[in-house]
Amino acid sequence: MLNIIWTSFFILGFLSALIQSILTGNYEIWTEITNQLFATATSAFQLALNLTGMLCFWLGLLKVAEKSGLTEILAKALRPLFKIIMPEVPENSPAFGSIVMNMAANILGLDNAATPMGLKAMEQLQKDNPHKDKASNAQIMFIVINASAITVLPVSILMYRHLEGATNPSAVFVPILLATACSTVAGFLAVAFTQKLKIFNRTVLAYLLGLITIIGGICAYFYSLDTVTRLKYSETVGNALILGFITLFLAFGAYKKLNVYDTFITGAKEGFQIAVQIIPYLVAMLTAIAVVRYSGVLDGVVWCFEKLFAFCGFSTDFIPALPTALMKPLSGNGARAMMIEAMHTYGADSFPAFVSSVIQGSTETTFYVIALYFGAVKISKTRSALPCALFADFIGIVAAISLSYLFY
Repeated sequence: MLNIIWTSFFILGFLSALIQSILTGNYEIWTEITNQLFATATSAFQLALNLTGMLCFWLGLLKVAEKSGLTEILAKALRPLFKIIMPEVPENSPAFGSIVMNMAANILGLDNAATPMGLKAMEQLQKDNPHKDKASNAQIMFIVINASAITVLPVSILMYRHLEGATNPSAVFVPILLATACSTVAGFLAVAFTQKLKIFNRTVLAYLLGLITIIGGICAYFYSLDTVTRLKYSETVGNALILGFITLFLAFGAYKKLNVYDTFITGAKEGFQIAVQIIPYLVAMLTAIAVVRYSGVLDGVVWCFEKLFAFCGFSTDFIPALPTALMKPLSGNGARAMMIEAMHTYGADSFPAFVSSVIQGSTETTFYVIALYFGAVKISKTRSALPCALFADFIGIVAAISLSYLFY
């Protein structure tokens, strides 16, 4: 699947450029695409280098958490659920601890911590994978949940809306939370259906109700605050949690009489090795995305959707936000740029800007996540991971648009 899509990106980009140069005389597009292709290959390499520091730092801390037994304590809370959704993984696998850490970081919006922990989880799951070039069921489940992870504190989106002058920057808080919850549930159910997991039981229902209760409580609390306080709390809580995680890891390690510094260095070395391994996969995926983006393929898709919805008599007010939706599974930076462009063009308080913001927080950058995580463990056969993740993206985007009409 990934092989077909990756090749198709280049073919579609070439055909789009060819059609534009013949029909409109836009011969400069060849130069534009080629320049962006080479520039993206360079930036992909630089991105991997930039990730190195964070990988070393967070994997060093995660090693401290592992050796001190902290991850095992946290994993116990979700072990009954893991037995159902990842039955082939041994109960004592250290991957569960890393998965819990990754999920917690994603939920709290701590992206710089979530990625290293997720890569570590994939590496640990790979040890129990009998077919090293093919994604295991557990890895597929983890990837799809990760690529659609619920984000409770979308700090960066709220800050962009604030900087662009939105009257109520945090108005998108609840729609984002609900949309990303829809995306995660959809992805989970898609994988469960594909793998024929028996998820309709009391255990799964209990965890689901617990998640709904937590989300509902957070929504109620933040909506009880005024706009300024809500924005301030979102930013403050996010930064405080980062420092809190770091302090917890180190303090618990010291409490267990662990040589914290040496353990940290051992984990940091693993981060450097992973950073080197992912470079080819990032270069491959990001260059293909650049060709699709700068060839005008996405603009053509948006135009087709606009005509289709207009023909069917549906509202087209959300169409200006559609570029963000199409770019989000491909590139986080690209989707962010589209969101900001919508704010500049239509105003930070406009409906297109509102929809763009909710979409930006509703899903993850699926192709980037898949290239990054599977590349780290050298898996080339991703099986159902991509279709299930894209299905979750689709549900998340549809939910984001629908909720925007409801909350705007």
